[in-house]
Amino acid sequence: MILLRSIIYFFWFYGAMLFWGIGAMPLVLFDDRYIWVAMRGWGKAAIWGLRWICGIRISFEGLEHLPPKGPALFASKHQATLDTMLPVQFLDQPVFPVKYELTHAPVFGFYMKRMIPLKRETHAQALKSLVRGARAVIAKGRQILIYPEGTRQELNAPPDYKPGIAAMYRDLGLPVTPIALNTGLVWPPKGILRRPGHVTIKVLPAIPAGLPREEFMARLENVIESECQALLPPHLRRTSAP
Repeated sequence: MILLRSIIYFFWFYGAMLFWGIGAMPLVLFDDRYIWVAMRGWGKAAIWGLRWICGIRISFEGLEHLPPKGPALFASKHQATLDTMLPVQFLDQPVFPVKYELTHAPVFGFYMKRMIPLKRETHAQALKSLVRGARAVIAKGRQILIYPEGTRQELNAPPDYKPGIAAMYRDLGLPVTPIALNTGLVWPPKGILRRPGHVTIKVLPAIPAGLPREEFMARLENVIESECQALLPPHLRRTSAP
């Protein structure tokens, strides 16, 4: 039954992407604010399908920790494709650093070109592109949401935080608002199975600007990993603190 529901959801999910993605394309060409109209509509359809097709409930917590509208920097755990859709439901106009390869995807790529595409294999050049792109986003009064580990991780994989977030933190001089989640409980990094359950995305208190790099990175990793562990059932938590 889980497999059948997952297959039905697969078609629902990508059908909704085509509906919103193609429908909003002409509007985006005239006003890029429609990027987030399309993303928000697709996300709402995805959440509806999770609830009624797969038996998955979504909760949002900690929204009182959101900074005022305008330029802001967020750092989130990344366990599933779903993680890119949920924050759009409570952020205004978030921009994501994305793999350059995604810009070539049908329909989806049209929108990814308007994010911050990075050729990660270029390393130092990618880091410069990240900082340059972040400056442009902040100058427009928008938010940046980065996944510090760079890619989706298995539910309890060891933390692997990359230096990109530290470079942005130092260059932009902004606080960083961490986001914890447990989407991996129902949506693994690979495959189409979507298991019934209840997942949470939780906004945490901001880390103030101006901390030394090592202190900032340690604090960011500790708060995200600790909160993500707390969102798991006890039998799935790591035996030692991150």
